[in-house]
Amino acid sequence: MFTGLIEQTSPVLSINKTSALTELEIQNTTFDDLNIGDSIAVNGVCLTVTKLEEQSFFVEIINETNKITSLSELRNGDLLNLERAMRLDQRLGGHIVSGHVDGTGVIAGIYNDGDALVITVECPRELMKYMTLKGSVTIDGISLTLFDINLENNTFILNIIPETQSKTTLGQKKQGDVVNIEADMMIKHINHLLNFEKAGGTHV
Repeated sequence: MFTGLIEQTSPVLSINKTSALTELEIQNTTFDDLNIGDSIAVNGVCLTVTKLEEQSFFVEIINETNKITSLSELRNGDLLNLERAMRLDQRLGGHIVSGHVDGTGVIAGIYNDGDALVITVECPRELMKYMTLKGSVTIDGISLTLFDINLENNTFILNIIPETQSKTTLGQKKQGDVVNIEADMMIKHINHLLNFEKAGGTHV
């Protein structure tokens, strides 16, 4: 589990693609407690550390993950949002994030409103049912608040504060960029239970 609070941004050092999987090498200058087998959220995608170097670590991305996330579009030098798995003794400052991306969206508009960066995200229709006004959403691993929702256009609006702009990759985004979306876990579970009951399901 994660919180959606980004701990560091780091560049991709190398990408090794085969027909079976993609291996990323990611620079690491902050995490001194990483171990092989640890979970780490990379742009919101929960991945496993497979190898460690002095100032980098490696993760592997299977083909299915490439299909449903934006990681397939990465290039050498791209900055990534990173968060280690949360500990049970820490404050939950964002919201509960699983690292299981539901789909991708596209930045449809972006502008400044004072110090805030206002981003409009075009979202897959099937995910819009999880978007609630002032609710939570995870974008590229970042816990954010939904400031407005337009169901007709399948879009939602985010207001990004200066701290988030400087500590994550959102400050560098532009119109047309693809982002990973993870909907609020609680809403997804409630929706599943309601649909399960409507379909005549029973609980053991």
